[in-house]
Amino acid sequence: MKRMLKIFAGIFCVIVLDQIAKGILLFLITGSAFVFGPAWSVVPVPYLMARVTNFFNIVFTWNPGTAFSMFRAVGDNAPLIMIIATGVIIALLIYYLLRRAKSYEVAPMVLIIGGALGNLIDRIRFGAVIDFLDFHIGALHWPAFNVADMFITIGVVFYILNWWIARRKCLKNIKG
Repeated sequence: MKRMLKIFAGIFCVIVLDQIAKGILLFLITGSAFVFGPAWSVVPVPYLMARVTNFFNIVFTWNPGTAFSMFRAVGDNAPLIMIIATGVIIALLIYYLLRRAKSYEVAPMVLIIGGALGNLIDRIRFGAVIDFLDFHIGALHWPAFNVADMFITIGVVFYILNWWIARRKCLKNIKG
């Protein structure tokens, strides 16, 4: 029970950090962090908020697709398809985390699930995800992303790294 409480507290913290960052942006643009409705009726896109450095801007853009704006052109049913698909994937990840995850998988899975839930909240609220971190070299821009995407990416990297370390330890123990 204590383990589950820590897991859900971690997931909640990731969601809160993501939603606070997005809420601040919404507040700066609309005057309220608590807006709902179709994405493009809330804030037009793209919206440059600030040039921070020669390689980093804070922008405001909507992403109706998946990571790096893939599947943007699914059509009118895209928001519903994305919500259902994301919900199913999150449910499977939570089941795995609570029932089968090894100790080294818990922290990365918490980051991945929390980030996915943060983006799911946007999809339900707006039909798209708010992206705002824009890194670039000259005119070449990496697709804009958000705090939830950062948590997902960090979680995946830690998951792979932890798996690789655990595998090496296991092979070392087998060899002698």
